[in-house]
Amino acid sequence: MSSLYDCTDADQRATGLRHAADALRRGELVVLPTDTVYGVGADAFTPAAVAALLEAKGRGREKPPPVLVPDARTLDGLATDVPDDVRALIERFWPGPLTVICRAQPSLHWDLGDTGGTVAVRMPHHEVALELLATTGPLAVSSANRTGRPAATTAAEAREQLGDAVAAYLEAGPTGRSEPSTILDATGGRLRVVRLGALGLEEVREVVPDVDGPGGA
Repeated sequence: MSSLYDCTDADQRATGLRHAADALRRGELVVLPTDTVYGVGADAFTPAAVAALLEAKGRGREKPPPVLVPDARTLDGLATDVPDDVRALIERFWPGPLTVICRAQPSLHWDLGDTGGTVAVRMPHHEVALELLATTGPLAVSSANRTGRPAATTAAEAREQLGDAVAAYLEAGPTGRSEPSTILDATGGRLRVVRLGALGLEEVREVVPDVDGPGGA
């Protein structure tokens, strides 16, 4: 049976974060707020938990989840050959709505799906998410909705779609936006935006002017 915790209440927040961290260690799923939309998360290093996340969303391995981290310094533990332009972007936009796809560290023992040796990483700008991540370490997190349905902007909305597939829901109120993060691919010769979201292309180009937009524009 899943539980929902009101993280605007200090006592419920502490209890909810503790329950969520325990659930993640057991390989279960949690829903957490971010600065974009609510996410459903699993321990990134527990393959069965990541598989359960994809199943809960009704998604296949061909769409692996991004990984949320508590600190920008964590990126080098997960990714290799990170370009200087990416470091400039995360210095400007992390924590925030920017996801970067990099080459994954080959020594990592995990299974996020059919990644082709890459990993998508983001540091969210939300204190509840960061507090949870500081306890658990990197989490595989995708938008908290069934595939094809609108992304949840509250934990209650996520619960309507995901139900008891999730052990703990951390409710922190509406996110205030429904756009996901902007995703940038740093694995090719040039940086390329593969999904525009809460961060605009113009903002990205203020830091790295020659970033390709979606479709190479």
